[in-house]
Amino acid sequence: MRPFPDTFPVPRRVTQRPGQYTLAERPEILVAGDYAMTVPASRYLEKSLRATIRRSAAPGPVYFRIADCSAPEQSYRMRIAPGGIVAQAHDSAGLFYAAVTLVRIVTASEGGALPCCDIEDWPDFPTRGVMLDISRDKVPTMETLLWLIDRLAEMKFNHLQLYTEHTFAYAKHSDVWKDASPLTPAEVRALDAHCAERCIELAPNQNSLGHMERWLKLPQYAHLAELPQGGAPLPWGGVWERPTTLCPTDPRTFDFLNGLYDELLPNFTSRLFNVGCDEPFDLRGNGRSREAIEQKGEGRVYLDFLLRLHEMTAARGFRMAFWGDIINNHPELIPEVPKDALALEWGYEADHPFDAHGARFAAAGIPFWVCPGTSSWNSLGGRTGNMFANILSAAENGLKHRAAGLLVCDWGDGGHWHPLGLSFPGFTVAAGLSWCLETNRAAPWHEISDIHLTGGMGAEISALGKMYLLTGALHANSTELYHIFTKPMTRPVAQGVTVEALEDSLKVLAYIEESIPGTGSILELETQYAFSMMHTAIAKGLLLLGDETRCDPDLLRDLRIAMDALIERFPDIWRLRNREGGMLDSLARMTRIRDGMK
Repeated sequence: MRPFPDTFPVPRRVTQRPGQYTLAERPEILVAGDYAMTVPASRYLEKSLRATIRRSAAPGPVYFRIADCSAPEQSYRMRIAPGGIVAQAHDSAGLFYAAVTLVRIVTASEGGALPCCDIEDWPDFPTRGVMLDISRDKVPTMETLLWLIDRLAEMKFNHLQLYTEHTFAYAKHSDVWKDASPLTPAEVRALDAHCAERCIELAPNQNSLGHMERWLKLPQYAHLAELPQGGAPLPWGGVWERPTTLCPTDPRTFDFLNGLYDELLPNFTSRLFNVGCDEPFDLRGNGRSREAIEQKGEGRVYLDFLLRLHEMTAARGFRMAFWGDIINNHPELIPEVPKDALALEWGYEADHPFDAHGARFAAAGIPFWVCPGTSSWNSLGGRTGNMFANILSAAENGLKHRAAGLLVCDWGDGGHWHPLGLSFPGFTVAAGLSWCLETNRAAPWHEISDIHLTGGMGAEISALGKMYLLTGALHANSTELYHIFTKPMTRPVAQGVTVEALEDSLKVLAYIEESIPGTGSILELETQYAFSMMHTAIAKGLLLLGDETRCDPDLLRDLRIAMDALIERFPDIWRLRNREGGMLDSLARMTRIRDGMK
């Protein structure tokens, strides 16, 4: 049994000792060290424990200090003894994490009686981060973002990126974001300051090659497209109808990106900039760079573009980070990546080759992070089994090859229909396994979610995330219920899916619903909406599996009524955490599904 079950991430070393220390209801805490370095811990203790913070070099009953020592960065030591509490940290972050640990122990104790112990703790990964998609289609409210930052800080994350395609309010490009409710420069600066006070680095993120369809669909940006006519083949089959990739060989592309960077980057105190550059679908040799690709090869054209971005970011005093998928398709070019660049090795399935890809970057001396996912997008209910295996593999192989960080990604593909709560299990698992893999591997994850994020619904959300295993068909980055829900009535149900499997899924779903506590919280309302989508998907699947009832007008009418109800509730659920922008685009996807039920 863990000595402090509510303390998360689980500390690296805890030595229990006899006795207790009773903390006053409003304790006085003496803090020593450089003022700026102690501010995060002091303010957190003051707010969380209603403590009085006094600055003193002389120790007292509760004493926090920055001390010169040879301990690892972000480390802390804390002793709770019958006579008082002493916490000593290597740096500002370490002192803040000592404060977070103490608050969790106090919260879990009865009557302020704290068990005596020694704690020695530091992280496996220097950087432990979350990337939240704010471009497909949800832009969270400031209230939501500030709340989430607070929760991430309490789980000892120290890095945050907000994935951006078109959702920053560029002064010179209002046409692209006018209906998206973007983050303004003032809001970014406010978020940056909020993060800094919690020892979190808010790093700028602007995709700079692929996934630019929101820009390229507008006439004034069409000249920047690699494939203006669209129709690029996708790696998993089908085509992308609209142009999605900037032309990497057109000088005007760099003029355009320079303008974006000049507006975006001054709002951040971080010196790391993620330029993206993943999945440039249009760069297949049939676009405007065709001649260059035929002469040099796709990989070389891509690397030349990346090197130019590296020059642009370095000129502004930033270190470039980039998604590592394309350079991994051309491993012979990896050694040519600048040694001060940061490769982001992403993959969201349990069997993603973090080992092989990490070995490539390590052998070439290229710093890299491992980037697993929450497995929540395109799922309706989540994929917690895949999520855990994916993050565990990233952590294990990241440590094996000395990755400098772990960044868990939460995408919003397909209209971003999943509620934020479905991503909470992924956040908690990533927090624990990136802090200390050894002590957190077997942590009770749904209980941890209850403490930090879900307000008593950790078990239900975890169970909902296992529903995808019941249908009889598995998919990458999605679930069969999601495909049944979104695809036309003419799409066959996947092989392996049976009436019995869907009926069993319905029973399990009903059982999970019955255990919801009924508090009316935002998370409950969001999750109940997810239940409704899954109910509708199962009903549609049962209809499609019944050859004699496939075209039954009464059953089709009932299905359309269910979709009408989802469409009617959609705006209210959306507005619980998100801005207006993007809602109509996301809702239109659902309306098209309803209209296709004929």
